[in-house]
Amino acid sequence: MSRLQLRAIFISDVHLGTRDAQAEHLLDFLRHTDSDYLYLLGDIVDFWKAKSGWYWPQLHTEVAQAIMEKARRGTRVIYVPGNHDEWLRDYAGAAFNGIEVRLGLVHETATGQRLLLLHGDEFDSAVRCNRLLSHVGSGFYDVLLFLNRAYNRLRRRLGFPYWSLSSWVKGRVKNAVEYVQRFEQAALHEAARHHVDGLVCGHIHQPALLHAGGLCYANPGDWVEHCSALVENSAGELQLIRWAEESLHWMNEAAPAPVAQTPATVPAD
Repeated sequence: MSRLQLRAIFISDVHLGTRDAQAEHLLDFLRHTDSDYLYLLGDIVDFWKAKSGWYWPQLHTEVAQAIMEKARRGTRVIYVPGNHDEWLRDYAGAAFNGIEVRLGLVHETATGQRLLLLHGDEFDSAVRCNRLLSHVGSGFYDVLLFLNRAYNRLRRRLGFPYWSLSSWVKGRVKNAVEYVQRFEQAALHEAARHHVDGLVCGHIHQPALLHAGGLCYANPGDWVEHCSALVENSAGELQLIRWAEESLHWMNEAAPAPVAQTPATVPAD
């Protein structure tokens, strides 16, 4: 099996424990990638949903097992809890099955770029909003996710790949777009305040990789709508991967180049 060799992987907002988690795509991504570092930037497990109805199929167990297997095989796995798994914040500094729990940390890339890693719910008050759902309406967002599941079940039956209907709709809601822009500015301000080169966080389910004022803002996105991750390659470059759409491209990149065949020598008469 071809495996993509990376220096670091950043994922967030998986929401295991809900019907909306795209666990099948995430499991495929984990099985086809290797890295020195794996950062889990919050809301990996959705404990909020436990109050209204826990959903935990075998696929969610397999995702958890794949992460723990990476830790056993030498990947440094660090979990930065978010607001949906915030009870883990009480265990900051501890480690479970080789997975470290941290409230935040700085990752240094191969090129020496220093990136502050957080979940991102810290910026909610800075943009005068508890979360994105309050702009589009939590009920409306739940309906979007329900429609997204139904729409993609139909696409699978017809042989079409995954496509995020909910993301497409949100991208056309003015308040949601403005919220994302304010969130990005708050993140860049936080990076400047901490005197680092950039900031990586999740929380808003919106993958991004941008540079402004000499600073970098990156968001791995989520595994509910986008099936996306941020990665650092061996050269220290940051890239966004949308696995459901681009997995074949990335696996072709990972595949070794074919060995040139030396033509057979025909003996002279």
